[in-house]
Amino acid sequence: MTSAVPSISVQGRAGRDESILFDGLEMDIGAAEWTCLLGPSGVGKSTLLRLLAGLDTHVDFTGTIRTSDGIALAGRVSYMAQSDLLLPWATILENVSLGSRLRGEQPDRAKLHEVITNVGLADHIHKRPAQLSGGQRQRAALARTLMEDTPVVLLDEPFSSLDARTSIDMQELVARHLGGRTILLVTHDPGEAVRLCHRIYVLHQARAHPVESLSAPFPKDFNDPDVFAMQNDLMTRIRGDSW
Repeated sequence: MTSAVPSISVQGRAGRDESILFDGLEMDIGAAEWTCLLGPSGVGKSTLLRLLAGLDTHVDFTGTIRTSDGIALAGRVSYMAQSDLLLPWATILENVSLGSRLRGEQPDRAKLHEVITNVGLADHIHKRPAQLSGGQRQRAALARTLMEDTPVVLLDEPFSSLDARTSIDMQELVARHLGGRTILLVTHDPGEAVRLCHRIYVLHQARAHPVESLSAPFPKDFNDPDVFAMQNDLMTRIRGDSW
């Protein structure tokens, strides 16, 4: 990894015209930890990721984004969007190694083939995105993210197109590959949040509410009764029935 792993604090508000996405937001994203942002659609979760990634959000943001080391996030972030953003004319091998190619670097061939094999696409490296299923495309996008050696990783619903078994396998794979990074995960899945994250925030009524997570081995066992109990609690909070 080319730079230190920072914690990140975000404070502020964002909106468009008269519409407010979030206001009075206060979030602490721990260094070398997984932080999760849960909430219904349209409350600004993806917007927050794009703000941190330095991408256009089409909203007005007033506030601060600070890192613990005082160094800007630019150039230190990998971002996986909801859509796979695969280049339609490129093979899966070319898509997964895109970051290196854009930087004019030779990809680490051993790592490239290891990652592609681990996401189950070793037999599809010469195919183009149109020849793959939605789940396979998402795994290719995930592999492309895992190829990047950045201290901060932003994941926007990275497992949403996967079946339940594959989703669990990919969660465990990502947890292994991204150990020691600062991660912000956006998801609609409370179970995913409980299993993977050290810190959980629920974005509700324009504010991010912290929820105490479980202190258990990481990633947590999805058969653990405490995981089920917290998953149900989070679902209640997402619905807005309990604060």
